[in-house]
Amino acid sequence: MISGAHVIIYSKEPDLDREFLQDVLGLAHVDVGGGWLIFALPPSEVAVHPGPKNGAHEFYLMCDDVNAFVAAVGERGIRASAVKDRGWGLLTTLTLPGGGKLGVYEPRHARPNARPAASKPARAKAPKRAPRSPRTAPRKTAKRAAKSARR
Repeated sequence: MISGAHVIIYSKEPDLDREFLQDVLGLAHVDVGGGWLIFALPPSEVAVHPGPKNGAHEFYLMCDDVNAFVAAVGERGIRASAVKDRGWGLLTTLTLPGGGKLGVYEPRHARPNARPAASKPARAKAPKRAPRSPRTAPRKTAKRAAKSARR
């Protein structure tokens, strides 16, 4: 039923942060128009933690070697906090070009395997699509139009 996740990073300087995701992190992307870039992410996971309120969410990127990551982004002028061992992982926080903060960590906790294709749940039936407007409807060829008229 779930095919992925869409994460939003709000920024006062979105163009700078998009440039960071593209050029520094090297994330593949598509331009959906007007400079709006949607970036691909590697496999993800989600956890539910107890908290004082509902609706609060956090977003972290994960890497295999956080110290090498900090060094690599540092060479590109990106500031990162000192790496801290949190038990569940080694954590740093980047300051994005737009001024926001982004956590990056090297996990030390168990990680779920990606769901094998054979165990995917059955897809929900897609809702029926609205009929196409005349402007976007495919044009009938003369042969198809004649065949339809004979019916």
